[in-house]
This record gives sequence, C-alpha cells and structure tokens, in this order.
Amino acid sequence: MRRRAALVLLSFAVFFAAMVPTLRWYAFPRLAKIPPNQYQVTVLEAKPATLLDYTTLKARKVDKITIIQTLKGDVEESKRVERTAGRDVVVWDSLSYVAGPDGKMVSKIPERYVFDAHTQDPVHAAGEMVDGDPVRREGIEFKWPFLTEKRDYQYFDAQTRTAAPIHYGGTRTFRGMEVYYFEQTIPWTKVPMPKAMPVKGITPEVLAQTGLTRWYTTKRMFWVDPVTGAPVNGEEIHREELRNARALFGQDTVTVFAGDVKMREDSIAEVVDLVSANRLKVLLLVSYLPWSFTGLALLLLALSLVLEARSRAGRRRITPA
Repeated sequence: MRRRAALVLLSFAVFFAAMVPTLRWYAFPRLAKIPPNQYQVTVLEAKPATLLDYTTLKARKVDKITIIQTLKGDVEESKRVERTAGRDVVVWDSLSYVAGPDGKMVSKIPERYVFDAHTQDPVHAAGEMVDGDPVRREGIEFKWPFLTEKRDYQYFDAQTRTAAPIHYGGTRTFRGMEVYYFEQTIPWTKVPMPKAMPVKGITPEVLAQTGLTRWYTTKRMFWVDPVTGAPVNGEEIHREELRNARALFGQDTVTVFAGDVKMREDSIAEVVDLVSANRLKVLLLVSYLPWSFTGLALLLLALSLVLEARSRAGRRRITPA
C-alpha cells in the first residue's frame, strides 16, 4: 500500500515539476497580452506654461495647459491585421488633445499605433500614422514589454516621426511600487505643423507659404512597472517654437508652447490601480505559480521517498530468515 501511495506521490511530483517550465516559457508568452479593446484616458497638465496667443501674436504666461491623451483599441481592425500578420495584434487609436486655460483647443494630434499584443513590437500595416501622415514605427511607444529589462530601448517620438534611445536610469520606488526610470531627450528638431490649428483659416499650407518652420525639443521621463511594462507616471519638459517668424511676428523666433507637463493626480491613481491588478496576473504566471509548483514538487518527491523507504523496511521485516 505504501509503495502504491509512493508511486502516486511521485507521479504528482513529476507533474508539478513539468508545469514549472510550461507556465514560464510556454503559457506566459501566449497568455500575457494586451487586450484589443482597451480604453484609457490620461490627463496631464502644465502649471504654469507659456502659450502663443494667436490673437495678439505674442507668447504669454498662462496658469494651466491641459493635455488629454486617449487610447482606444479598434477590435475589428485588430482582427483584420491579424489575418495577414499571423499573430495577435492590437490597434490603438490615440488622440492627444491640448486645451488652453479657457478650455479651447490648442492642438490635437491623432495617431494609429499597430503592435504585437505579446511583445509590443510594432506591426507595420496599412493605416499606421501620426496626424494623418503614414509612418513606419521602430521601437516601442506608450508601453514597454512585459518583464521590462534594465536596459535602453528604442522609443518612437510622434513629433519627429522617428525612434531614438530612451535610457534606463535605475530602479526607484513610486507609490510603494518598485519601478524602472527611463529618460529620453529629443534635441531641437524641425517637425511638421499640426494639421488642426487653433485659428480658423490658418492651415499648415498657409504657414508654409510664409516660410515659418516649427521646432521642438523635449525631455521625456517615465516610471515603468517592470512586470507589466506599463508606465505608472510620466513627465515631459516640453518646448515648441516657430522660426523664420519675423514677417508675421516681428521677431525671428516665437515660443508656441513651453512647460513642464505632468500627469494629473487622479490619472496617476487610476493607472496605479490598473497596473497593480494586472501585475498580479503576470506574477502568477512567471513567479508565484512556478515557485509554488517547485516547492510542491519537492515536497511530494520527499514524501514519496519516505513512503518508499518505509515500504522497503516493512518488506525486510516480514521476509523469513
């Protein structure tokens, strides 16, 4: 009887031992993915800021600029791309809407971002764009991969339409969570005019005829949860200028926008709650269950060996001399 129980325990020990690599290297890469129907709104503010007043053609100080970033998954488009890509794909339609202190639109930049649901690598497909301009992304945007590593990544900058390194800056603590800090500086770069302008009748084509050019620089900072790869906080020290502006503005360079853009407190709280919930699901696959199964397999193996040893000892006692 003890021998049979030992064999049963040994079978379970082998089963749980086999589940450890299965969970970590088979189940996790397939089950951990971004849902195609995700919807998220993040509010950022620059307080105070400098903003171009198009009525006076002068840059002025304002109390606050509000930036509303919306991410909305397009499920039907994801399915369409998946049929040709042969893998799980997410299509995010993003809108960055900038409002002045009076609530009126300053600019709005739409994007379509297509990426692998598991790895967050870009997937190149028709419709990939920034502000209506077709792009071919390299590097990540909005989110880091699951199990983010302590290294630099290529991060796509929507203003310049190019990717550049975003540098790992160490481990920090944010709201009780261990996070990785990343930082990227985009030097002054000539960038396209936004297609949606705050003044009716002013278009990028009209501004181009005057010789005006738009330039931009930013220092971008993210605090990223390394388990889910989701930023729990973000900040940009952002500056935009119009150059060759003397004909319209009476000076060569005019500040369009300048400010330290930070996530609003309620948005941080929402993101931290969401990340905390998703973090547990990922840790179950890569840590909690594998370690639990490893301990359980060792325990069952030990019990099996003990029962087998007792079974053999009992057989020796009843064997005639």
